Amino acid sequence: MAEPPAATPQDTSREAPREAPREAPRETRDAAAPGTAGGSPAAPDGLAREREPGLDGAASHVLRLYVAGTTARSARAVATARRILEARLPGRYALAVVDIYQDPEAARVHQIVAVPTLIRLRPLPVRRLIGDLSDQARVLAALGLAADPP
Repeated sequence: MAEPPAATPQDTSREAPREAPREAPRETRDAAAPGTAGGSPAAPDGLAREREPGLDGAASHVLRLYVAGTTARSARAVATARRILEARLPGRYALAVVDIYQDPEAARVHQIVAVPTLIRLRPLPVRRLIGDLSDQARVLAALGLAADPP
């Protein structure tokens, strides 16, 4: 009968590997668009935080556009949203562009199920437009803006 090999004592002085600290979610700011608020004021916990665009009172409409990466579809959605907003609300809107790949937590919290998704946060009520933004009349209706003044 063969005897089982003797157990080797384990080194208990080593610590378990630690996970690297996770970065806070980031929001991509659309600094080039008129009416966009930016900045990174320090939060009480010492971490830099992005301000919600338009909360300084300058923008009459506060919107957030969720996109997926730097695809052609995402770029087209951003360009279309900017064009429509600038035509209807020149200098009176704040648009934040959020890449769900860079900030998946924001997508989860705001229940984003498809991209592009354009959300009007202000004025209330909150409104959502999911999908293609190429139909200007549909976008304006979703945002609560008249299609074309008579």
